[in-house]
Amino acid sequence: MVENNLFKNGDWVQGKSRDGELIHGFVETVSDNREIVRVNVVESDNEKAVGKSIWIPSKWTEKLPDLEISNETHLLALIDLALLSKDETWFMELSGKLESIKIHPKITARKSEVQIPGNRIAKLDFK
Repeated sequence: MVENNLFKNGDWVQGKSRDGELIHGFVETVSDNREIVRVNVVESDNEKAVGKSIWIPSKWTEKLPDLEISNETHLLALIDLALLSKDETWFMELSGKLESIKIHPKITARKSEVQIPGNRIAKLDFK
């Protein structure tokens, strides 16, 4: 991985754990010397790591590009994730975006923007 010491809390990253597991998650804490980060693992090739926070060297991680999510379905799924992770700042940011969309609705909606009933996280279509 390319060394990247510009991590901050909430950044989405991918990398490898000390045991060589592939991980994908978000930064919870950056050490004072910025050499290690604590990542909340959202996806991994080791299912036991999912949902846990692990410390890994920052040089083994790579920051993922920020995505601009602008439709209601995707925002609702991310709000659910913010609630599950107890990230109040992210929740408030996403709620603000959702409110903005509701104030200025689009005239036409694509198929992927139609409200999906039930569990929005499990049935989310990002295509």
